[in-house]
Amino acid sequence: MEKTAEQLLNSREVAQLLDMSPDTVNEYARKRILPAFKAGRQWRFRRQDIASFTPQPRDQTAA
Repeated sequence: MEKTAEQLLNSREVAQLLDMSPDTVNEYARKRILPAFKAGRQWRFRRQDIASFTPQPRDQTAA
């Protein structure tokens, strides 16, 4: 990967870093939970934004 001031990641790379599926990453991008932008038809993520991302705990309601 290129050494640049701003490294961009795709959904698959972010999914591996955050231990979630690429579909979930894309959903979070659409809902603006994850900071991202569109490059053509694909979501792109800045590495530093992902490094500072802390997922919110899921709502755990008992049935």
